[in-house]
Amino acid sequence: MSTAEPTEHIRQTPLTSELIAELKKQYPTPFYVYDEAGIRENAQRLHRAFAWNPGFKEFFAVKALPNPHIMEVLKDENCAADCSSVAELELSDRVGLKGEEIMFTSNNTLSKDYQRAKELGAIINLDDLSHLEYVKQHVGLPELISFRYNPGPLREGNAIIGKPEEAKFGFTREQLFTGYKQALADGVKRFGLHTMVASNELNPQFFVETADMLFTLAADLHKELGIKLDFVNLGGGMGIPYRPAEQSLDIESIGKATEELYQKKIAGTELDPLSIFLENGRIMTGPYGYLVTEVIHKKHTYKDYIGVDACMANLMRPGMYNAYHHISILGKESLPTGGNFDVVGSLCENNDKFAIDRPLPETEIGDTMVIHDAGAHAHSMGFQYNGKLRSAELLLRPDGSVKQIRRAETLDDYFATLDF
Repeated sequence: MSTAEPTEHIRQTPLTSELIAELKKQYPTPFYVYDEAGIRENAQRLHRAFAWNPGFKEFFAVKALPNPHIMEVLKDENCAADCSSVAELELSDRVGLKGEEIMFTSNNTLSKDYQRAKELGAIINLDDLSHLEYVKQHVGLPELISFRYNPGPLREGNAIIGKPEEAKFGFTREQLFTGYKQALADGVKRFGLHTMVASNELNPQFFVETADMLFTLAADLHKELGIKLDFVNLGGGMGIPYRPAEQSLDIESIGKATEELYQKKIAGTELDPLSIFLENGRIMTGPYGYLVTEVIHKKHTYKDYIGVDACMANLMRPGMYNAYHHISILGKESLPTGGNFDVVGSLCENNDKFAIDRPLPETEIGDTMVIHDAGAHAHSMGFQYNGKLRSAELLLRPDGSVKQIRRAETLDDYFATLDF
């Protein structure tokens, strides 16, 4: 984690001091709050950017925020579900998503997982050439199959997902052609193509280049094998501006540039119509989630520490990825900084830190901190090391009311699976 993080700026949130004070009377900190209005407006914005493509579909990456209440909100905004496990498949089924509204992209996958995906009629997106024969033997091939392409050194990845050639995911180009040819021979009738080569990317051109790559590959597959793809899935990875100086991703420019490529490479050819799919998680919910925690201790040794009642078990991204999350102190957002502080939790691990050397106003015990951009890969990555319990999740409705959508864990929950 950087030891020279940028000066805090004021960031607006729908969470007022009055609202949080009321919530703290009913729910002990830490807890998460999600902004439903923000999630809805953002989903509508994405759909507008790709409205030119009649088959466009956003498959929300369930792993980002696997809560059925959030999934129902996104389903209401015409989003489908991208799943990578049986639990995520079941969540999607239970909120009423059916058939090809579910994409199953998994790796190192068990036959029973493929079986459940097939039972639900989900689009099965295979990660490896050997999985084609594996599914054929253990489950039976569906009518529609998709393959995940890994372009290797042809594309650059980024810090989170790494270099494509070092990632465990996907087919090589040569394996793709072998796989489609084999699937044709095995009676598969419909085909899709998928890739995912970056995570939390803020350069819009990256996604345009991905579209260009897949459109070209779709044409090559058609020329060599006669395959007309139903869809290309450009993957996810659209980033959000965690740091104050970063700019939001220009979704509109991505949609427009992708349309121009489509008109140049696909429109008017035998590949047309070709549906465009995305599978974003972070950009759909990330900016609209907040981890609310209370200052419980202050410590001054070789450094100055602010101890809060949340810990890495509630939000592991800073400890795991050295990730930056903006922090506000409710009621003190506009005050000058009082120094640089490490904001820490109570785990017996030295990386249990939400910030290092962060410029913040002077705090008092009992102050409320809000950790921003915690609506994706946050609560869902929680764990129980040191016997820590996962926190409640709350949904701020557009009318200003608040609904609990997941209760906090209890010690009874912790001991429930022990045979003792």
